[in-house]
Amino acid sequence: MRPPPRRVAPEPNQAVRKRIRIEIVVVLVVTFGLSGLSAAVALLEAQLAPGGLADQTVALNSSASTQSLIDLLYQLLRVLRLCGWAALGLYLLWRSGVGPKLVGLARPQRREDGLPGLALAALIGIPGLALYLIAHALGLNLAVAASGLREHWWRVPVLIIAAIANAAAEEILVVGYLITRLRRLGWSENASLWASSVLRGSYHLYQGLGGGLGNVVMGLVFGRYWQRTNRLWPLLIAHAVIDIVAFLGYTLLHGHLDWLP
Repeated sequence: MRPPPRRVAPEPNQAVRKRIRIEIVVVLVVTFGLSGLSAAVALLEAQLAPGGLADQTVALNSSASTQSLIDLLYQLLRVLRLCGWAALGLYLLWRSGVGPKLVGLARPQRREDGLPGLALAALIGIPGLALYLIAHALGLNLAVAASGLREHWWRVPVLIIAAIANAAAEEILVVGYLITRLRRLGWSENASLWASSVLRGSYHLYQGLGGGLGNVVMGLVFGRYWQRTNRLWPLLIAHAVIDIVAFLGYTLLHGHLDWLP
């Protein structure tokens, strides 16, 4: 299937270019750009700590309170923040004349979105697990505890909601928003793809060099797929499936499989 023709916007003048650059910087400072810097500092701290990276553990979706209800509220606030980041990207694109449909968020279709999404999840998820295990064995990655939540009744649904929110925030902002705005500045498809992918890798550096590299590869695959099809739903579906499997799989299997760090 050929992607729909991309609307060609008039070449922006210098003032418009400046506003777009400022907008991108502000968005990144309050979202994944700042996360990337924080992740780099976290990796530096881990490198300086006694012992190797493989002897250390980083927890995702950690509990924020010993009280079940308060912890639930904290987890939902984290989800709300991610949804706000996704909404910010969509709003700024809409303000610039690029509605959700133009970045590939038309009504999802099972054949055009669901099946490719599952295929992308398998393409990235299975090799990604292998890369993680190899990087950890080589001392390039921390052990990643995909779920640090205590055993609350709401743990499973919150992990699923968090996975969906992660997918929405990352794919909408890092792919749909960023590449679209870089195109407006005249960046080539390859240059904007690499910028998006390096950004994705940067905010996963807290996991180690393996996590950063693996997510750069994920960004290259996801970004190129979007550039060629102009459909964003498959990326959201694939990312959500990968995270759901990781979060719930870790919760169910950790301590029962000797090869899982």
